[in-house]
This record gives sequence, structure tokens and C-alpha cells, in this order.
Amino acid sequence: MDVNLPVVVVFGLAAWAAVRLLGIRPWAVALIALFGFYLADTFAAPAIDNGTRTGVEIVNDQHD
Repeated sequence: MDVNLPVVVVFGLAAWAAVRLLGIRPWAVALIALFGFYLADTFAAPAIDNGTRTGVEIVNDQHD
């Protein structure tokens, strides 16, 4: 059975857990999210996207 879960949902749940369980302040999560948006406009964005896709493919291949 295949389950498709967008990476943004996983990161959102991780951020929620960090605020609730680890005591990280919401403003720090917002600051990190803004950093991600600015990072997406740099030359590093294609490499990050490629690395993320490769990592997801590796995890998916191990569960088949």
C-alpha cells in the first residue's frame, strides 16, 4: 500500500511538535520558515530540491 505524504506536511508536523514538546518559541519557527523562503530564491534551491527528492526516493525504495 502506497501512502503519499507531502514533505511540507511532515515539516509542519515537526514544527508543531517542536513548539509543543521541545518548548521552541513560535517566533523561532516563523523565522526559520522565512529563512526557507529566502533560501528557495538562491542558487542552492535546485541542489536542496534534488537532495530532498533523492532522499524520499531512497526511503520509498527501502519500503517496497
